[in-house]
Amino acid sequence: MIRVKVLFFSLLRDVTGSSELERELPEGACLEDLLEKIEAEWPRLRDWRPSLLLAVDHTYVRADAPLHDGAEIALMPPVQGG
Repeated sequence: MIRVKVLFFSLLRDVTGSSELERELPEGACLEDLLEKIEAEWPRLRDWRPSLLLAVDHTYVRADAPLHDGAEIALMPPVQGG
């Protein structure tokens, strides 16, 4: 098993009620696996999936990015300006 830290930014904090959490996943898991697990807990996150910005260890990635023990995942809604 691997353990990862997930950070939620902006409106996603409101959806989850948290700014960060930790989750365990099986060895060989990718970001998609984590997203499915989190969306099962908070189904409203699915609405954001098409526009989410995803990062692993401060590097933007796609959902098929592999995860490793101790990875820090950031989930961010699209940038909004004004």
